Amino acid sequence: MNSEFSIIILTFNEEVHLPRLLESIKDLQAKIFILDSGSRDETLNIAKTYGAEIKEHAFINHPKQWDFALKNFNITTPWTIGLDADQVVTPALFAQLIQFRDADYENINGIYFNRKNYFQGSWIRYGGYYPLYLLKMFRTGIGYSDLNENMDHRFIAPGKTVTWKNGHLLEENLKENDINFWLQKHEKYSDLIAQEEVERMRNLRIQTLKPNLWGNPDEKKAWLKRLWWKLPLGLRPYLYYSYRMVFQLGMLDNKTARKFHYLQGLWFRKLVDKKINRLLD
Repeated sequence: MNSEFSIIILTFNEEVHLPRLLESIKDLQAKIFILDSGSRDETLNIAKTYGAEIKEHAFINHPKQWDFALKNFNITTPWTIGLDADQVVTPALFAQLIQFRDADYENINGIYFNRKNYFQGSWIRYGGYYPLYLLKMFRTGIGYSDLNENMDHRFIAPGKTVTWKNGHLLEENLKENDINFWLQKHEKYSDLIAQEEVERMRNLRIQTLKPNLWGNPDEKKAWLKRLWWKLPLGLRPYLYYSYRMVFQLGMLDNKTARKFHYLQGLWFRKLVDKKINRLLD
């Protein structure tokens, strides 16, 4: 059994995704913990086949679900990895993980992985989507879930972090091949984000991370989000979409990826702003 790290996965009706992820990590010989939120398909039977320890907990939002997972699984390894069910560890990332030794990271508390995101079979290469670094590995008991976010989940590891630029997490939600699934999911997300932004306007939420354009990937994102909140509602989706397509070269992506940029970069953000205005009326 791997004595360096354990892996946590969140699930909900993930029978189409979970085998793909578990196959990519099984030879790491790491203990696998799965927190499920009421799956009604074969998710839990699949998890048991791979020897995972399973707990169930009602879902409120991703930050709170991850917080519960980190606090309720008995993880005894020095490092924890948090993965989403629709992700896959590539062979290059696997090679880095199989060679990982805690002694080589004595003064490090967190590690960023490089993610490649796919939508309906197409890699989202441009528009600010690659490279995209996510803090996915952190010291057990030090890394935690940012509860000041309502939807945009992130782990935080105080102290020094490093970024693994080689090797990737591949992320593709196969359920999104049905565009209605994507639209319905983002309708729910827009409610969470609109509520969060209104709470920030009323000083009911703060940013956990110190915004820093020149800091680690999450500190940079915190700086950009603070800028975003200052932009005029209704106008900012068009500013962002134009920036994403022109300056971040989203127009160079293929037709399917450009559809994603439109949906996620303009349609979704217009929806959020409309819901914010309703909440402020």
